[in-house]
Amino acid sequence: MTALNPSAPCPCGFGDPYLKCCGPIHGGSPAPTAAQLMRSRYSAFAIGDEAYLLRTWHPGTRPRELELDGTTRWLRLIVEEAELGGPFDDTGYVTFSAIGRTPEGRFEQRERSRFAREHGNWFYVDGIEPPN
Repeated sequence: MTALNPSAPCPCGFGDPYLKCCGPIHGGSPAPTAAQLMRSRYSAFAIGDEAYLLRTWHPGTRPRELELDGTTRWLRLIVEEAELGGPFDDTGYVTFSAIGRTPEGRFEQRERSRFAREHGNWFYVDGIEPPN
């Protein structure tokens, strides 16, 4: 896992320092919305927190293990749309674009992610490539 200056801006790009944004969620506080869980998962990809990614993946779709590519640098997250996923919903959808760089060059991953809330906790279920 990559060390992160706690007062540095959060990798999710929301604007707050990591300690006030995704840090508490990575530390065990529940994400209040599906969009916040999605942002915290992006930050976990950015800092290489595989354990958090597995912990927040729905048990019905979670892989047995996850190995992140250490050569990928995540550069920017753009949240395009959030549907449902509020504190009183049990499902939510978040469409986003994540921009990264590998030794081969820049890339963009676009996804419409599906989330489920169970026992007060949001989980990533799965995602599809949304239509343009």
